[in-house]
Order: sequence, then structure tokens, then C-alpha cells
Amino acid sequence: MKHCLIVDDSAVIRKVARRILEDMAFSLSEAENGKEALSLCLSAMPDVVLLDWNMPIMDGYEFLTHLRQLPGGARPKILFCTTENDVAHIARALQAGADEYIMKPFDRDILVAKLQEVGLA
Repeated sequence: MKHCLIVDDSAVIRKVARRILEDMAFSLSEAENGKEALSLCLSAMPDVVLLDWNMPIMDGYEFLTHLRQLPGGARPKILFCTTENDVAHIARALQAGADEYIMKPFDRDILVAKLQEVGLA
């Protein structure tokens, strides 16, 4: 079973993503910020991370740069899921090691399509 870590400070976004991913037979874990997410990754590296950009304590970009330096941290597929839609943010995320970029709000079709693009659906 593939494992997805949902990292978002919004409980609503985590709930929506959880429902979609559970229907796709993913096992799931959740974090409210990048610091919590890094701790979870140190315990068990996920197959994919659905990652918000703007969060308190540690934002998504900082999480991604730390994750990619961990042993096994190059393996998870990273799907940035954010309201940041300017080209500079997207380019910065991709250069830091993100695999795909999803704009909020998203729906099941969009999430499934992005997971297919990274080979996980």
C-alpha cells in the first residue's frame, strides 16, 4: 500500500485530501507544518507528500529543502498544493525538488491526474 503524508495547516484541506486518497487505497499520515512533517519522515519515509507552501513554524519550501537532504529523502514524490500560483513560486518549488504543483482549490480529478503523472495512481 502506498503511503501519503498530507502537510497542510488547514484541517479542511487535510480532510478533503484524506477522503480522496483513502478512496485510492493510500495509507495516510498528516502534519500541520513542515517541522511535524520532517519528524514523521524520519520515522517512516512516505511514497508521496501533498505539501502546502504557506504554514507556520516551517513552510513547505523549507520542509522540502530539508527533506531532500535526509537519507531516503530523494525518494518521495512531492506535490506542492498551494494558492501560490505565480511562475516564480512554481519554478522555485520545482528547482528545490518538487515533482508536481497543484493549485488550491483542487478536486479528485486534479489530484488523481497529478498522482498519475508522478506514477502513483
